[in-house]
Amino acid sequence: MAVHRARRKSLQVVIEPCEAGSMIGEPPGAYVGQEFSTRRLAHEAGVHRPLQAGICGTKTTGAESIVLSGGYKDDEDYGDVVVYTGHGGQDSSKNQVADQTLDDPGNAALVTSYLEGLLVRVLRGAHRGSKYAPKSGYRYDGLFRVASYGSKLGIDGHLIWQFRMEAHEGTPAPVAAETADLSAVDELPIEGDFGQPAAGSETPERVTATVQRIVRSSAVKRRVKAWHDNRCQVCALRIEVPGGSYSEGAHIQALGSPHNGPDLAANVLCLCPNCHVMLDVGAIVLSDDLMVIKGGTEMGPLRTHPQHKIDLNCVRQHRERWRQ
Repeated sequence: MAVHRARRKSLQVVIEPCEAGSMIGEPPGAYVGQEFSTRRLAHEAGVHRPLQAGICGTKTTGAESIVLSGGYKDDEDYGDVVVYTGHGGQDSSKNQVADQTLDDPGNAALVTSYLEGLLVRVLRGAHRGSKYAPKSGYRYDGLFRVASYGSKLGIDGHLIWQFRMEAHEGTPAPVAAETADLSAVDELPIEGDFGQPAAGSETPERVTATVQRIVRSSAVKRRVKAWHDNRCQVCALRIEVPGGSYSEGAHIQALGSPHNGPDLAANVLCLCPNCHVMLDVGAIVLSDDLMVIKGGTEMGPLRTHPQHKIDLNCVRQHRERWRQ
């Protein structure tokens, strides 16, 4: 399948409420490298709220946090990159006895974090399967982003979903222990490679993988995208991916100096990645009656929603900037 990549945008770490009692981002008062003797203490610090579940979050809110504690034998830990196996399908002996699905709330939460560019807290627990795990208890290792995800047959022969987690810019890499019962995690996998063998194969395994460009969605952008059900307001494209759909929130009048556009829903469009890029470089502008203009030619009306009012001052500033 085609893998789409695009330009990198900076990420801003914020505390963003997702639902009652749910917080995305750095927990107040906690710090990277902080150790906890029990999960109860990590819960009380707001690092990982569940006392048992390895993934905290929902499809609606995205994932707040995950725990790496050797619970799934297909996990891979490279320090600042983790291939994290989703939830579900295990028996009491931690053997995979059934397929995993993206209907599982934890797996669905990680898909949402990927689609929305939300950062996820990582808590590492002591276990012999990773040289980056603490010797005892638990350690908060900072914010990671979900860079890609895919499905494959796991070690036990059942379908699993895996999520490639990459440390957020500025998150210090954990220090590896001098000794660890670990032999197969020295070579970092390529983007979208979920533990596939490095050697060639006459019958290669097919793996479904998805890669997004790094654009973190604010609460304002998420609201606009929800109004339009992730359908592009310019071309009407709705990008379907396993577990959901993808779109981007694009500011009409750019934020920051010298443009100083407002971070309001009235200044945001729901666009596909292609139309987002064209808007950003002036290949697409809007008229005052919200007609889409491309190369000086009207292409048709912008798709609208009753709750989504567009600020015409932002439209005019964008059009003037590119003088089309």
